[in-house]
Amino acid sequence: MPPIQVDRRTLLGVGGAVACAVPLASSAAVLSGNGVPWSANTSSFPSATDLRAHYVYFTSDEAAFIEAAALRIVPADANGPSALEAGVPLFLDRQLAGDYGKGARLYMQGPFGKSTGTQGYQAKWPPAGFHRAAIKAIGDHLGQNGGTAFHKRSGADQDAFLKDLSGGKVDLGSDVDGKAYFTLLLQNVMEGYFSDPIYGGNRNLSAWKMIGFSGARYDQRAYVLSYGKPYPLPPVGIGGRPEWAVKG
Repeated sequence: MPPIQVDRRTLLGVGGAVACAVPLASSAAVLSGNGVPWSANTSSFPSATDLRAHYVYFTSDEAAFIEAAALRIVPADANGPSALEAGVPLFLDRQLAGDYGKGARLYMQGPFGKSTGTQGYQAKWPPAGFHRAAIKAIGDHLGQNGGTAFHKRSGADQDAFLKDLSGGKVDLGSDVDGKAYFTLLLQNVMEGYFSDPIYGGNRNLSAWKMIGFSGARYDQRAYVLSYGKPYPLPPVGIGGRPEWAVKG
């Protein structure tokens, strides 16, 4: 059976949009009256994720599944690092532990049902709960059909399972829609792979370097009309570049 590995060219096709998008935990402000939603000398600069930290949301079993699945979705190759090397699981752990995972900006009052394919998020849990319920259901399903956990299976077996999951061919019970979960998992892996490094993914700006994305540079006027030419400058994250740090 062919592997489920997402073709890197296809993944990169959505990478630019994901990299430019507002991070998962952000939202737009609504202005009213004559005021503006900020004051001088203040900011809402995000705190950088400690890359040495342990998971704060995932249990050890959940982390093992996420790490293995992310590695199959984006493996390492000559073009760039794997999702695991890029820090995607840590990114997702922090997002699920925060407002995104809690569904702070999702309508969660129901009714809940299977998506028609044209609807948005339809799970009865917020994203953190959906990941937790789905990973448990996957573990139970595999335990009943061979007894081996996902992360302990061969790469070929993992690919075959993910392919079946993405095609809606895995019955995870009446509560968990396997196809919907794979869609969420794939979305979150891509978001972590192309996110600003301050959130834990895209470690060392590796994904941005791979696609030639400039990042958070403030002035692109010199390159707007440089059609067909590689971008000549290194990418910059929200937190700046290491060599810009004040010494001493």
